[in-house]
Amino acid sequence: MPYTTVTALSHPGLVRDQNEDSLAVGPWTLCGTTSENPQTLGFPLGNPLVVAVADGIGGQPGGEVASGIVARRLASLGPVLDSEEAVRDALSACNHAVYDAAERDPELATMGTTVAGVVILGSELLVFNVGDSRVLDVGRGGARGTLRQVSVDDSPPPAPGRRTTSIVTQALGGALRFSAVTPHVSTVPLVGGERFLVCTDGLTDPVPEETLDELLAAHDGGRAVFELWKAAIDAGGPDNITLALITVVEDG
Repeated sequence: MPYTTVTALSHPGLVRDQNEDSLAVGPWTLCGTTSENPQTLGFPLGNPLVVAVADGIGGQPGGEVASGIVARRLASLGPVLDSEEAVRDALSACNHAVYDAAERDPELATMGTTVAGVVILGSELLVFNVGDSRVLDVGRGGARGTLRQVSVDDSPPPAPGRRTTSIVTQALGGALRFSAVTPHVSTVPLVGGERFLVCTDGLTDPVPEETLDELLAAHDGGRAVFELWKAAIDAGGPDNITLALITVVEDG
């Protein structure tokens, strides 16, 4: 029987006081806490499987609360996310949930989070994001030069001479008054042996794409996730680092 493995890790990095990232893998969530080592979970292909990261907006209160709300909501809705429309509706519900929680607690006003992830179906993958967390198509193991981004950053172009920007133009929550979101949702075919990386910008901001490509070509599973995390730490670990490496294991 074909199946999917998901290897994940969430770490505060070296600068932030706390981890404001959250993670959902199927019904399993890790919210605002730390996993010291990569953890691998296996799932049969068939029913919808959601894998998502949420990155609480720094510099505003309650980032870990907002990201946790979204991760838990997506985990609970995961089994019914069988179409692009269902994913859009789920992200809209997440946005409302963040604003509703902020309205109930004035100390959480303006809390917000980005989100990115996939829903794995039998023969295709639903890719989604709001904000600048990313989904990367890694390709099949061992091949360099196949890494490509399949999510769409909600951010302006970086300033001249800079590779990244910390500004996001769209998030779940993040404002005093409710603002609807327009999620990026697309469908890509799913083939055996293919890999996808879902991650927050704590990985992609400090680590250049060519380094990600090199590490993912050289390693797989837990070793790949560890080496990616280590590359972010070696680059100063300026932000929370959360990543999930998805592998579609060929049948037989």
